[in-house]
Amino acid sequence: MIAYKSQRVAYPYFVVALLLFGLQVVMGIWLAINYAFTLPQALVNVFPFATAREFHTNLLVLWMLLGFMGGTYFMVPEESRSELFSTKLAYLQLIILVGTGVTALIGFLFGWTQGKPLLEIPLPLDWLVVVGALIFLFNVGMTFIKAKNWTMIQGTLFAGLASLALLYLFGMPFYKNLTIDWYYWWWVIHLWVEGAWELITAAIMAWILMRITGVPRKTVEKWLYVEIGLFLFTGIVGTGHHYYWIGAPRYWLWFGGIFSALEPLPIILMVWDTMKHVKHHEGEVTNQVVWLMAIGGSIYHLFGAGVMGFAHTLPQINYYTHGSQITVSHGHLAFFGAYALLNLTVFYYAFPKLKGVENFKSSIGKAAFWITSISMLFLGLAFGVAGVIQSYLGRVLGIGYMNTQAHMQLWFKIAIVCGIVFLIGVIMFIVDLLSIKSGGKKNITVAAS
Repeated sequence: MIAYKSQRVAYPYFVVALLLFGLQVVMGIWLAINYAFTLPQALVNVFPFATAREFHTNLLVLWMLLGFMGGTYFMVPEESRSELFSTKLAYLQLIILVGTGVTALIGFLFGWTQGKPLLEIPLPLDWLVVVGALIFLFNVGMTFIKAKNWTMIQGTLFAGLASLALLYLFGMPFYKNLTIDWYYWWWVIHLWVEGAWELITAAIMAWILMRITGVPRKTVEKWLYVEIGLFLFTGIVGTGHHYYWIGAPRYWLWFGGIFSALEPLPIILMVWDTMKHVKHHEGEVTNQVVWLMAIGGSIYHLFGAGVMGFAHTLPQINYYTHGSQITVSHGHLAFFGAYALLNLTVFYYAFPKLKGVENFKSSIGKAAFWITSISMLFLGLAFGVAGVIQSYLGRVLGIGYMNTQAHMQLWFKIAIVCGIVFLIGVIMFIVDLLSIKSGGKKNITVAAS
């Protein structure tokens, strides 16, 4: 059961995010098909690879942001012990962001794009995103001020949200100097993902762990202090592993490669500390599927973002792999572990409460977790092998681009299979969550053994 009526505003955010997640995966499978097979030119003319990629990456950003925002609106009333400042503003914000997203996708079909990877939406739509972000910040900030009940979780969350809004501004203008333009592009892409989003992830994860395990607040909050420290030092300095490619001194690769690998540590240590608490307090976990996703997400976060990120950003390796399919492998594993599983963790915690379901259990949710986690692992490996082939043939031996692509096609066919299996898991998540009936038991899932 929810404690505050205004928490219900999170539900439409979650539903839209889930549906966009499914569409994003479909677009990803289509991209793999483009790599694996030579498609008819008439089809390519109607829906080019570049347009499909814009769909895939922008849907990724949109559904994750909507998940974060919905999760924030769900947790803020309980954490601050106060209703949201304005539910009307929250709904207005959702309409603006979803309307902007739909307009952007339609615009991509007609070539209305800035062309910047991940930041393709045109400037007028950028300003609508800024308006939505400012409404969000204002609503959350006023809730905290009205409640007068500040906590470390609130502070970390608000710092992440403020950074999210501020950093986006640097990617909006075009700069005449291409080096400067890419420099600020990394401020958005890197410092969003490895800075602001990390703070938001840590705050939401800390809050959920307290709710489902009873772990003391001081246990999770100590890792939030570490997370903020790493954001200020490793997150910002970690951006340097991109700077070599815009002409900055070489020492940036060393600083960037080493420091950026440390960013996931506070979250994995927070979960580890909570696991030790649970071990000494048997039976305290109140939602097993949420607990499973929290543990799985932290492990994936460490491996995909930390280990894989460090491995291929080392200067001697990154010289050959930068922008290759190895980067794609790292990106898929990191985003799935750090943020997709975080959103799913929030969904599986919040949906039953929004529907008034007690003692929630879901065997379908657990099965979907394992299906998506295993298929994503193999998908990441397929991209990784393709990237090694690409780097060696194209960048070491100097073989032509199209000949190199031909040697990679087998691995993209494997990626298609992995993507289809992953999509099945995502559909299971969507059906499982949306089928929860108000005030009763779920109609399609049974208690896991």
